[in-house]
Amino acid sequence: MASKRQFRVWRGDENGGDLQDFAVEVNEGEVVLDIVHRLQATETPDLAVRWNCKAGKCGSCSMEINGMPKLACMTRMSSFAEDETITITPLRTFPVMRDLVTDVSFNYEKARETPSFAPPAGVAPGDYRMQQVDVERSQEFRKCIECFLCQNTCHVVRDHEENKEAFSGPRFFIRAAELDMHPLDAKTDRKEYAQAEQGLGFCNITKCCTEVCPEHIKITDNAIIPMKERVVDRRYDPIVWLGSKIFRRTS
Repeated sequence: MASKRQFRVWRGDENGGDLQDFAVEVNEGEVVLDIVHRLQATETPDLAVRWNCKAGKCGSCSMEINGMPKLACMTRMSSFAEDETITITPLRTFPVMRDLVTDVSFNYEKARETPSFAPPAGVAPGDYRMQQVDVERSQEFRKCIECFLCQNTCHVVRDHEENKEAFSGPRFFIRAAELDMHPLDAKTDRKEYAQAEQGLGFCNITKCCTEVCPEHIKITDNAIIPMKERVVDRRYDPIVWLGSKIFRRTS
């Protein structure tokens, strides 16, 4: 059964904007992206929004709904009270281009900075071999759809623009963890790289990135904390430090 619901949608561009009020028809079973499309069809044909698959797998329709970073296509209208005004705004961490579309090129720049997978020297393509247990260890991190909700909600860059140069963010910490678990990756020491080049030390493990992940990846518990622990062990554990000195001298 259809009903009129109240929405506040941010309209504007890089020069500024404000929230505009709309009363929109909502039908049973719809999601927020359906409402945005209805607004485009009936009242605001120039409303800018990114979307593609509408199945929660492309990560395109990231936005903030009532202040929470979410995918519009996976946020059901039934999750809100009927008398609740629903506020839709662009991702706060990234520069606004127009309306609900933000410039997320920060993430692509960080992706280019991350060293890619490289097999050991002398292993020809087609000769790579992995055990199933090694595949399963990092499978969780490969579920990432690059919606960048974790990047958006991370207060290290959300509240401190000046940190962006030195901080890669949760999405790329799980990339480092994935490659660190790969038995054939010989490119670099991913743990040291995450600490020295990606700004792993900035993260204070508040788990806000884990809370907003639509793929339910345990970013903090399974990637960031283990990476931090290994870095600390290597640098400050006296037994590990002594062992590294002994083996280095022996070699």
